[in-house]
Formats: sequence, C-alpha cells, structure tokens
Amino acid sequence: MSYELYYWPGIQGRGEFVRLALEDAQADYIDVARGRGGMARMQRLLADATPGRAPFAPPCLQAGRQTIAQTANILLFLGPRLGLAPRSEAGRLWAHQLQLTISDLVAEVHDTHHPIAGSLYYQDQRREAKRRSRHLIRERLPKYLGYFERVLAARPRARWLTGNAASYADLSLFQLLEGLRFAFPRAMQQIEPSLPLGVALHDRVAARPHVAAYVASPRRTPFNNDGIFRHYPELDG
Repeated sequence: MSYELYYWPGIQGRGEFVRLALEDAQADYIDVARGRGGMARMQRLLADATPGRAPFAPPCLQAGRQTIAQTANILLFLGPRLGLAPRSEAGRLWAHQLQLTISDLVAEVHDTHHPIAGSLYYQDQRREAKRRSRHLIRERLPKYLGYFERVLAARPRARWLTGNAASYADLSLFQLLEGLRFAFPRAMQQIEPSLPLGVALHDRVAARPHVAAYVASPRRTPFNNDGIFRHYPELDG
C-alpha cells in the first residue's frame, strides 16, 4: 500500500516517529506537506474529513480510504503492516502501551518551553519554563527513562523492547533519546550513564541500514527550535 503522511513541514515533531517507521520498512509514502501545494492539501484533508470523525491535528496518515490521526494510533495501524509489531494481540497492545508512554514524555518535554500556553511565545514564559525544566530533568526524565531501562533489564536475552524483533516502539525510543540529546545535552550526559540498556538500544536502531540512510539524508529535517525538542541553554540545567 502507498501511504500519504500529513505533517507540518520544517520540523520533525510528532510526525518524525511515523516517518522513522515508514523509512525503516522502506514503505512507499509521500510526505505531502513538504511537496508543492502540500500545505493546502493538508488543510483540505483536515476540513473535508468525514463529519464527526475529523482529525484534531496532524500527524495524519492516509491509507487508501482511511484517515488515521494521532502518532500512537498511526503506529498501532502501521506496525503489523510494516513488520514492526509483535504478531500476538497481547504483544501489539504492549507495543502500543510503550508508545503511549513515550507520547506522555514527549508532551512533558514540549511543556518545558511552553509551560503556560502554546499560544504564547517562549520569551513570554521563560521564568516558568526554567522551573518546569528543572522538574523535568531532576524528576521526570529519570522516572520515564528509568522505566524503559527496567523494561529492557527484565528480559536480558531480548534485544528489543517487545522481544527479539524490532518494533516501532524501539524506533520511537531512539527518536526520544535523539531529541533529548538535542534539547538537554548537559543533562543527558549526566543521566545516560544510568541507562546503558537504553543507550545500547538507541545505537542498535541507529545502525539499522534504512534508519542510518534516512538520518544521513536530506529527508531528515534537523532538530530546530520550532519543534517539540528545543535547545535553550538556560533550560539545560
């Protein structure tokens, strides 16, 4: 099947978790909003969706006649089709649970630079952002990342979060660590020694041929201060 991915151009954002799965599987897809007239097409998709079932916001995936939104929901759909999810229902639900946990942390990272309101500029909430970031670095990152470390430690013979085969949850944990390294490089240097299994998994994903080729290509938009993972030195305390 050929897929159409709809997400904001110029940032990685939540759409990057979907792109990594599509790229790793070498799926046939179009990144619509990055093409000519793509933003207008994305706006039409959001406006013309089935009444009562319209997506709230990108990312959205068009798969045949289906329009699927929300990152974790898209990956729940794509995982079995791309060979990036366990075969059993219990395994698929486990991968989805891991992805939802990653999504929770991504939301908390976003709120470090927009703790009051997304409609305000960062400069309008810098004091609150500093306080929020201190809590994230001291409390939330060790809690979340330590959880994934325990998941990996519980099955020492398994190379991946869901077993012996990589899933989209592994790709997403890779992207999470990449983003955190960009946003909080000093903090991550202090935290990562306590995460040897998570770092090793990150490196295994980075070495996957299609992931490595994508990351090195111009298709991979660099991290920047317009996306979810933003680097403000004053927040990296």
